[in-house]
Amino acid sequence: QVQVAESGGGSVQAGGSLRLSCAVSGTFFSLSVMGWYRQAPGIQRELVARIFKNGNTEYKDSVRGRFTISRDNAKNTAWLHMNNLKPEDTAVYYCKAIRVATEEGVTDYEGEGTQVTVSS
Repeated sequence: QVQVAESGGGSVQAGGSLRLSCAVSGTFFSLSVMGWYRQAPGIQRELVARIFKNGNTEYKDSVRGRFTISRDNAKNTAWLHMNNLKPEDTAVYYCKAIRVATEEGVTDYEGEGTQVTVSS
């Protein structure tokens, strides 16, 4: 069984910063990509950033330059550093472990999410 747990959400004023953490635990052989997604009320869930095992990263255009994703492969942990937060960043943020190889095969796992609220 693989578990994904996020932490670090909260409420900040516009221009503030938060750091989200994601820990993947359980029994698995490999973990390819770690990603952060978000969903605001009435809006489809969207990719915020993702990081590959080799360190390559991808960002949603509106967060590039403000958010930084990083990971520690040895600890199966990822972080999302969010700076200069804006009210439109308000959402539930989900961490996703993508292409996780277990004895049952390869699949994705997602955490329960953490709320980020940015006030103007």
